[in-house]
Amino acid sequence: MEKVIREAIWNQFGAAIDMLINAISTCPDAYFADRKRFYYIAYHSAIFLDYYLSVPPAGFSPLLPFTQKEASQPVEAVGDLIPDRHYTKDELIAYVARSREKCKETIESLSGEKFHDRFTEGDDPGDMDYPILEILLYNLRHTQHHTAQLHLLLRQDLDLHAEWSFRAGDIA
Repeated sequence: MEKVIREAIWNQFGAAIDMLINAISTCPDAYFADRKRFYYIAYHSAIFLDYYLSVPPAGFSPLLPFTQKEASQPVEAVGDLIPDRHYTKDELIAYVARSREKCKETIESLSGEKFHDRFTEGDDPGDMDYPILEILLYNLRHTQHHTAQLHLLLRQDLDLHAEWSFRAGDIA
């Protein structure tokens, strides 16, 4: 049963990540450089995909650094994580691809007692404290939510269509 659960989670989570990569890849370079909202959503998605796969999250160290800002952040930003510089599409895609492998390894390692591991941010009210399975599902939903935003921007602004993935590996 655990094998079936792992395969199902990976097939759907991998598909969500593939669609994120495809949305970023489909985006024309000029739009990516000029449309800050698209860029910040893509960056936010990449960072949090990696973060929610970091158990425990206390040791999280992203490949693409950011600064946390409380004041004077760009209006297009998502949350308070501001990239230290404007990363290229290729850098974001490589980061998401690395996180895709991390996700697959995390899911494949789930068995028995590993299902009891927890993603615990801290002891403050509002800090996340989720079982590993729940943080994986939360991460999948978060990734797909922001991927849908990217697809919407591409469709509304440029009339571009990015591919749908039924399962991990369906699209290049």
